[in-house]
Amino acid sequence: MRSLNMRWARTMLLRGGMGLAALAISLFAGSALAWAGGAATEAIKGTINEVIRLLEDKDLKRPERREERRKLLEKVIGERFSYEEMAKRSLAAQWPKLNDGQKQEFVGLFQSLLSRTYSDKIESYSGEPVKYVNERNQEGYAEVRTKVISGKAEIPLDYRLMTKAGDWRVYDVVVDGISLVNNYRGQFTKIISSPGGYPELVETLRKK
Repeated sequence: MRSLNMRWARTMLLRGGMGLAALAISLFAGSALAWAGGAATEAIKGTINEVIRLLEDKDLKRPERREERRKLLEKVIGERFSYEEMAKRSLAAQWPKLNDGQKQEFVGLFQSLLSRTYSDKIESYSGEPVKYVNERNQEGYAEVRTKVISGKAEIPLDYRLMTKAGDWRVYDVVVDGISLVNNYRGQFTKIISSPGGYPELVETLRKK
């Protein structure tokens, strides 16, 4: 059972990289098993609690309020995830070559890509619990290690955060040892290295 769940996590990741984002963010909504962590862990827990509150709000579950609920969920998650940092790290060497307008456009496209992916996943989430394992810190960076309990299997799910404007923001998510940012970087680099270059990547994201 464990191996099947691990293979499922990897399959989700390899399907264009977007599955991992959906998995990671939808798993935010799990009930937390107690562990006394540091400030980064508390930041993650605060987001989890707010996501749960929105998902369990009976009024927001009404079909006519579906779009409103999605926007509220995106807002809460966006306040914890640094899409700019994720986009920057995913582009790697290409990022410094962009002007301010291009950077702003790419961050928006990257955020839209993730948002379109996780919306349905988070709304169909069935409440698997999250076990907090530990928190590691080093000079403004932290990694909150968790495990998602699905049946008898435990899927490793780690959040990498950095301090920005006095708050902890997620810049990467790692599922079973596979990094969201690294996966996107590989895909983006492949497109940028093609004859179409960076413009082709932007056009591909626009179409998606």
